[in-house]
Amino acid sequence: MQDFLVAIPARFAASRLPGKPLRLIGGEPMVLHVAKRALAAGARAVWVATDDARIAEALQSSGVHVAMTSPDHASGTDRLAECARIAGWPDDAIVVNLQGDEPFAPADGIACVARTVVDSGAGIATLATPIADIESLLDSNVVKVVRASQGDALYFSRAPIPYPRDAFAHDRSVMPQGQWLRHIGIYGYRVSSLRAFAALPVGALERTESLEQLRALEAGWRIAVALAPSVFPPGVDTAEDLARAERIFMEQNSRSARG
Repeated sequence: MQDFLVAIPARFAASRLPGKPLRLIGGEPMVLHVAKRALAAGARAVWVATDDARIAEALQSSGVHVAMTSPDHASGTDRLAECARIAGWPDDAIVVNLQGDEPFAPADGIACVARTVVDSGAGIATLATPIADIESLLDSNVVKVVRASQGDALYFSRAPIPYPRDAFAHDRSVMPQGQWLRHIGIYGYRVSSLRAFAALPVGALERTESLEQLRALEAGWRIAVALAPSVFPPGVDTAEDLARAERIFMEQNSRSARG
């Protein structure tokens, strides 16, 4: 099994769901559920990078490390770069950036992105999964990715790429034939690449699409993209998402109890 770390950025002041990392699912803070997923994936250590003492307090005695980071970071990547400095990780270590609102992230997917960093030789790796419906293909909140034949990202966009010109000229309500990929927002890095990426200036592509990973592509970096081995359920962004997560948790517990 590949040796890797997991870092979870956890900001208290989420705009759509304030205090999101501490919202309860099955009586436990959501950030703890995410950390347990990382541990189940085989991470050597799990760190939560936060800007709020309430989150740190909730993780006491959990076996999870906490890095108290600046509240002024513009992105989770910047917060992780500070976490790397606080933790003293070596440049060649592999760290997975797991979002703090993914309480059901599959363990094999977390391990897969770490393994892809090693197998590809790229400084950054991420995951994707096929898009099966036209609504997702046209949804600007669903980020699409196009890969080269060897698996590296060619481009990420909120638009439907590659654009199926002939099919859409005929009917934009039907899913066209072919393969379209949804980007899953989990990243693996060599720590040296994480530090260097956080130091890059924001580029025109990132500003245009509001997609941080385009900063790396515009700078000429490789991003390896593997297909996710399991389904990544939707994350938690709203109160409705939180209620859905509670239902999923209760259903999983019920199935476990039945054996």
